[in-house]
Amino acid sequence: MKFEKSEAGPKPANAREVALAVVRDVFGPEKRGAQSAFNLRASRSALDARDRAFAAELAYGSIKARRLLDWRLAPYIGDRLKTMPPTIVEILRLGAYQLRHMSGVEDHAAVSETVNLAWRHGHRGTAGLVNAVLRKMIADGTREPARDEFASDDEYLAMRYSLPTWITAQFGRAYGDAREAALKGIDESPQHAVRVNRMRASTDDVRADLESSGAIVTQSPYVEESLILERFAPLDDPAGRWTVQSEAAAMPVDLLAPMPGERVLDLCSGRGNKSVQIGARLHGTGTLACIELDEKKTRMLQDALERAGIANVALVCGDARTAATEYVADAVLLDAPCSGLGIIGRHPEARWRKDPADGARLGAIQAELIVAAAGHVAPGGRLVYAVCSSDPREGRDIVNAFLAEHADFARAPVPERYAPFERDGDVVVVPGVEGRDGFYIASLRRV
Repeated sequence: MKFEKSEAGPKPANAREVALAVVRDVFGPEKRGAQSAFNLRASRSALDARDRAFAAELAYGSIKARRLLDWRLAPYIGDRLKTMPPTIVEILRLGAYQLRHMSGVEDHAAVSETVNLAWRHGHRGTAGLVNAVLRKMIADGTREPARDEFASDDEYLAMRYSLPTWITAQFGRAYGDAREAALKGIDESPQHAVRVNRMRASTDDVRADLESSGAIVTQSPYVEESLILERFAPLDDPAGRWTVQSEAAAMPVDLLAPMPGERVLDLCSGRGNKSVQIGARLHGTGTLACIELDEKKTRMLQDALERAGIANVALVCGDARTAATEYVADAVLLDAPCSGLGIIGRHPEARWRKDPADGARLGAIQAELIVAAAGHVAPGGRLVYAVCSSDPREGRDIVNAFLAEHADFARAPVPERYAPFERDGDVVVVPGVEGRDGFYIASLRRV
């Protein structure tokens, strides 16, 4: 194969150049998030919609499949993986991903374009190496991990679905027989959904608007203001009629079931998605107080409430363990800060940045938060505790320990419509299954 560098100066970045830049951003010294890196790199390119989608699939997919790609490349480059220029290694991973994981990409195009990428970022020798490796992979055919090559099921599944082994082990403890479905699902596209703000529009009107834009829309069977979308990645509505929010993320408020006229407290409010959902259900009656520690998020929360038309909300920027101790509510939501293992499917780089010690570290804070939250609940009132994590140290262990020490609280019955998710009195949403995010939700009542 003949390698030639262009003498015409730099060309606009093509889709593969953008994907390479994103991967280098994510795993480089700055360790950017994949989505923010892609948005930045794509904005600096002249990619049309089709090439932009190709670049996103290649970048995000190769980031997720990193461990498996290295396993696929090992027979051809062996220990050289550790000594080769990092950019050339990333280019090899992109080439291997196109050959083994992307449908619709011809082998010759994958090889040719990847070799050109290696030539532009290396020299004749590196381009030749990339060419030889990819062509040998084509000649050898696809090889998949086999169970007998690994010491345990955890190791095998970790390689097959390209995850750290400790995550596959934890999913096994958390989800049992549903583990493999979860592992498979988080490697696929996540569910797209919006939550309708019924202070501004009806669910039927929003559905009609989205369908007119080409979306296939279905009503969530669990959360009445959630709409599930196919073939369409929505944005927040500038008029505040709907907000992008996953179906599972809307479940904690649905289980809290705030009613008009009630006093509601939202702890660890974040950017305000759940606060807006609560406010819309109160429909301008009762009271809502929100406590958030981060000043930037508090400002975003304020903006979200104003955009949605939710008024008369008390915002407190402070620690939920100590702020507004005098406030008593009929319903308290604690969407606790957590490791986020239930949403790693939405963030390609997340699986490589989590730490197995996160559950224990965050569990200590969560245990304090749930005790503080309980102090705000009026007699007969409700408390919902939620985390988007699979780690029992952040979920069931926290709630069981709390109930053991607080005899005036008990689990509330799980609504019948949530029966598919009910597990020992709590709601457990397995990540990846039907594209959902993973959540643990406990509904408690002060008796």
